[in-house]
Amino acid sequence: MQAQSFPDDDDALVAAVAAANLPTLLLVLVQLTGDAALLRGELRPKRATPQRPDGGLSAAHGEQIRARALQALRAFRDGGARLPPLPPVELLREMMSFSLGQEVPPEYVPMMLEDMQLVGGSAASLQADSGPSRAAAPSDFHVIVIGAGMSGLLAALRLGQAGVRYTLLEKNADVGGTWFENSYPGCRVDLPNHFYSFSFEPNHDWSSHYSRRDELLAYFQRIADKYGVRASARFGTEVLAADYDAPRALWSVRVRDRTGREETLHADAVISAVGQLNRPSIPALPGLERFAGPAFHTACWRHDLDLTGKRVAVIGTGASGMQVVPLLARSAGRLVIFQRSAQWAVRNADYFAEVGAGKKWLLRHVPYYAAWYRFRLFFTHADGLHAGLHVDPEWPHFRRSINAGNERIRQTLTEYIESELGDRHDLRAKAVPDYPPFAKRMLLDNDWFRTLRRDNVELVTEAIDRVTERGISLRSGQQYDFEALVFATGFQANRFLWPMSITGRDGQSLHAIWGDDPRAYLGITIPGFPNLFCLYGPNTNLAHGGSIIFHSECQVHYVLACLRLLSERNATALECKQDVHDAYNARVDAAHAQMIWSHPHVTNWFRNGAGRVTTNSPFRLVDYWAMTRAPEPDDFLFS
Repeated sequence: MQAQSFPDDDDALVAAVAAANLPTLLLVLVQLTGDAALLRGELRPKRATPQRPDGGLSAAHGEQIRARALQALRAFRDGGARLPPLPPVELLREMMSFSLGQEVPPEYVPMMLEDMQLVGGSAASLQADSGPSRAAAPSDFHVIVIGAGMSGLLAALRLGQAGVRYTLLEKNADVGGTWFENSYPGCRVDLPNHFYSFSFEPNHDWSSHYSRRDELLAYFQRIADKYGVRASARFGTEVLAADYDAPRALWSVRVRDRTGREETLHADAVISAVGQLNRPSIPALPGLERFAGPAFHTACWRHDLDLTGKRVAVIGTGASGMQVVPLLARSAGRLVIFQRSAQWAVRNADYFAEVGAGKKWLLRHVPYYAAWYRFRLFFTHADGLHAGLHVDPEWPHFRRSINAGNERIRQTLTEYIESELGDRHDLRAKAVPDYPPFAKRMLLDNDWFRTLRRDNVELVTEAIDRVTERGISLRSGQQYDFEALVFATGFQANRFLWPMSITGRDGQSLHAIWGDDPRAYLGITIPGFPNLFCLYGPNTNLAHGGSIIFHSECQVHYVLACLRLLSERNATALECKQDVHDAYNARVDAAHAQMIWSHPHVTNWFRNGAGRVTTNSPFRLVDYWAMTRAPEPDDFLFS
């Protein structure tokens, strides 16, 4: 049995247990004591949801659980803090199912053991390089990683751990990607950050459950420092083009630094980690160039401007709009929001909540607590939602919902929105969406609906005709005067790897091949483009929930395993076979045809001009994890 340190501070232990998540605490009890009878008694959590994190257990049951936990943890501490062996697989699955109040399929056990890093106790006790993603590469192999956001940072540190030489290129002045660029008021993550973090680098000191931008940026900067990534990084360096030289099996990568100087670098492989939400999208409104005041995108926030008391327009009501508007409304003199379509949003009690000292203590010191807490977040905010997003072909109310469960969600959310709007009946038709929940990205309400009721706020749903020197003119002819325009209009998500020019083995342009329909095998590799790997590529966005960091860990694991394949076969390059690529994308399309994002009466940024979903993955996270465990050599051509 392995021992670990455990603080001899009974007051802190009592306070921490009082703050514990009860289903998580029950799993700690079972694992520490080995008493599986706890799983079959009356202390049984109900079905877990993001809105019911404590499993619906009664106050009386809570007292029993906390008392038993204190007894077990004191015994663990006083007995030398020796960790028991890992429970058998079947018991682990029973524990998972018990905690969630629903059956957990067996394929989740190996995935969760890896993500939770359960072997050896708490996730914090493991080394970041202990996972299966360590890989070798041919000698003197050099990889260029484009982009130092979350995915590029992960690729760089894993390459470094594997002993593979790399150069990390980043157009910005530091790591962080979207969390470096987006600094608008109210910017924060919309997934619990104890899940939105690297599995091998848990942070037990998050100040909030849904952390603000500055704290997230600092997290990624700390990781860059810890793993020495900056030593192999070139900041202020933008990639203009990448061309593959087949006879030499080399990529020539043309870059431009912040002074405008261009040069060409060479690499054996290129990993694109530029992301999907990277280039702001500003609508081509007639007359925009004539506007006399400042006009800017939320991703390019003008911190030099004081909008206090000003007449401000916010164009767009997606995720960034929903975050920025409530704060902007507190200071602007007049705020007018221009909305193309309403958004479904759900209240989460933890959205603004700070993480208390007791919970931080639990995460840091109580064996297995951080791992099981992350497991519950994983399932309730990701794959636990997936089954409800399949279309029921017999459902009679297809325009408004896709199945009976989706209809119940619609009713619950509608009631919530109407309760938030109160007596503002004029806002209900504007604020309640006319499409099924989850057909577009589900948002978290951060006082959006209450903000719409403010005297200084107006919600406009009529189409914009043009921008004038003084403001905005609607198609009806109504005029609005503004001192500033803010675009909360999202990103050019369907333009993968743009504006870089990428040329493959036969001199073909990647963007000419893709056009408006980007495709890749597993979202990672593309026929005709040897040793080019995409992170957060086509059909890898997560719209049913889940952490994109988890998906990136899957992809980086796969890429490094591909490099190992090169070494094992004494090859210089590999590329995905066309038939393998095509068969995979046929699976993607067939799966999407049954999912809500292909709803014919809804427009969203997930689809291209022909209506094909190009951004989202239709698969459960466990499915994608299984697909990316190990590359199949027969999927590739080697040279």
